[in-house]
Amino acid sequence: MLRSLDIRDILIIDRLVLDARPGLNVLTGETGAGKSILLDALGFVLGWRGRAELVREGAEQGEVVAVFDLPPGHAAHAVLEEAGLPAEDDELILRRVNRADGRKTAWINDRRASGEVLRRLSDTLVELHGQHDDRGLLNPRGHRALLDAYAGHDDLRAAVRAAWATRREAATALEAATRALEEVKAEEDFLRHAVAELDALDPQPGEDATLDSRRRLMQGAEKIRADVLRAAQAVGRDGAEGAAGDALRWLEGVADSAETGTVDAPIAALGRALVELGEALSGIEACIDALDFDPRELEQVEERLFEIRRLSRKHGLVADDLAGFAGDLRDRLAALDGGEADLADRRKALARAEAAYDAAATALTEARRAASVELDAAVMAELAPLKLERAVFATTLTAETPGPDGRDAVAFTVATNPGAPSGPLNKIASGGELSRFLLALKVCLAGDARGLTMIFDEIDRGVGGATADAVGRRLESLAATGQVLVVTHSPQVAARGGHHWRVSKAVRDGATLSDVTALAAPDRVDEIARMLAGDTITEEARAAARSLLQG
Repeated sequence: MLRSLDIRDILIIDRLVLDARPGLNVLTGETGAGKSILLDALGFVLGWRGRAELVREGAEQGEVVAVFDLPPGHAAHAVLEEAGLPAEDDELILRRVNRADGRKTAWINDRRASGEVLRRLSDTLVELHGQHDDRGLLNPRGHRALLDAYAGHDDLRAAVRAAWATRREAATALEAATRALEEVKAEEDFLRHAVAELDALDPQPGEDATLDSRRRLMQGAEKIRADVLRAAQAVGRDGAEGAAGDALRWLEGVADSAETGTVDAPIAALGRALVELGEALSGIEACIDALDFDPRELEQVEERLFEIRRLSRKHGLVADDLAGFAGDLRDRLAALDGGEADLADRRKALARAEAAYDAAATALTEARRAASVELDAAVMAELAPLKLERAVFATTLTAETPGPDGRDAVAFTVATNPGAPSGPLNKIASGGELSRFLLALKVCLAGDARGLTMIFDEIDRGVGGATADAVGRRLESLAATGQVLVVTHSPQVAARGGHHWRVSKAVRDGATLSDVTALAAPDRVDEIARMLAGDTITEEARAAARSLLQG
């Protein structure tokens, strides 16, 4: 709740500090004294759109500082966290400056902040109710949430939101699957032809290099084979191997006749040479066998190699990727073949999700209809003491496009007399009637306050006597567990305040300035007597004021 409001150089205020307190806070004063300026200043620091020019004449800038107490779990903490701003444990300090050239700057707990963040915070801090309020009860966009808060529909709303999320996911999945199937169908002929072509060829990783090597070998095989045959002749029995064998036999034949050991070394060397020559000949003969090919094989190798490379160019791939590509195409075909079955399953899933959403939304609609009857009865009971006993208040539910909050549009309507046409609050009710309608509705919806500071701007305008007393009693009831600020001209309302401030203006140094004074008990008597009797305060007026204060 609001703890203090410090205003400097705003309109006709040079320096003013208002220390607000829990309970009912009333602000009184003559017309034009500056009561509305206090609300303008509070709206300014909260980021509300208001007057364009706020800086006091002659000042370089105007400044407003508002301090709020934040209990644990207050909704403002979530806004601060989302905005990345520091949050004190128990207080929130808002400061906003308006320079004479129109520039505005805001701080939240001494950190720069945007007007948008201020406005989001203000929704968790303050509720303004008055004849021109378009942020609270007069805004039809918020009526559904108010009805749900009144009835405690949290569980039903959570169920609808969950069902809506499931329905949306199922619809998105069906849409994606349908789109994918259509894309695959558009290229079905290509896929089937490409898969058939690749399956018929069955290319293998590394095959291109193997075929290319084999082809090159066979292309040069004739020339290579002729040379290898000559090498075989040179090494074989008619060549080096035969000559070495003859030499070995000749040496072995004379070994016994020669001097002991004379030919042993040559014989051993020739033996080794014959072994090496034998191995060389075996390798040459193997090479000859490898070079021995059928010309038709070369033709087949070339045809397969050229086909692999053609498909590689066709699909923009390297040859070794063709096998994997074929697998991908088969998967896409499988998706096509099973696509209709998959779509059928997804349609069933969406139908189940829609049925679940319909059931949850219907339950919420029925609960809202029941709650609207209860709310209407509660508001009607409040209207009679406020001298609106002939008026009719009704909560209307109409169907709207389904969404995460259900299928209902909710609006609060009134008819000022039985049989008269009903319509929105701000279109049907007059100024005084509207104020009392808002008060009656707020009393019934008090449970939705969530620790807000509620501000009522001249909500008692146009009423007096017993009706004004009824207004004051209801404001006092609203403030019993929270904080209410009331700008009032009604002595009956002012007498109900737990804390009373008088706003006045005076001329100082040629300038008209506004001030606010906290009133003690004797001063309250005089202020309420002034409100009763006017400028001339009589003892009878003071006696009436005391009676109101004791009532």
